[in-house]
Order: sequence, then C-alpha cells, then structure tokens
Amino acid sequence: MPNVKDFIRTIPDFPKPGIQFRDVTTLFNDARGFRMAVDQLLHPYAGAQIDKVAGLEARGFILGGAVAHQLGKGFVPIRKKGKLPGKTVEQAYQLEYGEAVMELHDDALQPGERVLLVDDLLATGGTAEAGIRLIEKLGAEVIACAFVIDLPDLGGRKLLEKLGVPVHALCAFEGD
Repeated sequence: MPNVKDFIRTIPDFPKPGIQFRDVTTLFNDARGFRMAVDQLLHPYAGAQIDKVAGLEARGFILGGAVAHQLGKGFVPIRKKGKLPGKTVEQAYQLEYGEAVMELHDDALQPGERVLLVDDLLATGGTAEAGIRLIEKLGAEVIACAFVIDLPDLGGRKLLEKLGVPVHALCAFEGD
C-alpha cells in the first residue's frame, strides 16, 4: 500500500546546487495521493475543537483549504507582505539570507479562536513561527501545526515544540 512519501518527487540541485527539493506538486497531481495527504493531515484533529484552519503561502493554501473543507471550518490565508487587501498585522522572520514578512488580515481571527496551522514543509520553522506569532497577535491560539514533510535535521519541529505547539508531519526526509 503506498504512503504519502511515495507521491513526493525529489528534484536535485534546486533551487541551488546541493539542495534536494521535495516537490509536493506530484502529490497534489495524484487524486489518491492528495486525498490520502488531506485525510492524514486532519485525522488527529477530527473531533477536536478547531475554529479555523490557517495556511501558509503558497502550498499551505492548497492543503489548508482542503483540510478546512473536510473539517467544515473556515480558512485563513497567511500571505507574504503586500498580497492582502485591507488592514493587516505583520510579522518579520529570518530567511537563510535576509528577512521576509508575513501578513494576516487584522479581522481574520477572533480572540480565543482555536487554529490549526497547515503547510507542506517544515524546515527551519521560521515561516511557521511567523504564522504562529500572527495568529497570537489576534488573540487566537494555535492548537497544532500540520505538515506533509518534516526535514528534522533543520530543527523546525524543535523550534515549534519549544513554543508549545504540537507538530504533526506525514513523513520525514533525513539529511536535508
């Protein structure tokens, strides 16, 4: 029986030499693989009190939207700076070379709401941490983060768990 990892393509030397890029578009392209991933992402949270699902730009929109639909909950996009119309809150985070900023509409969440944060890949955890901080700025609580892929050697899981946020990942690729 196939697992989610079987549907993920590895592209060597992208975006630069030495990087093994884990491409989830092949997972999305396969109906059975995509359904399996969505079902496995939401499974630990079926029956849990969740008010909204938030997704990180851009593949987190695809996964988070599908998870929100299956759970019967609303979806909240967390976007790169300058992409959302209206009033936003923002959070800077560190990239390998420099800094970036994520934004969330300032009325996307209400104080006390419980949020599941979804994305395709957990590497260093910087983007997910920025998402958590944005959600918390609006007074909501991140109950967990769910990812298709964890790259454990890059430390993202440890960072998020230090923040008190449980992490659920469908598969891991060591050494990346």
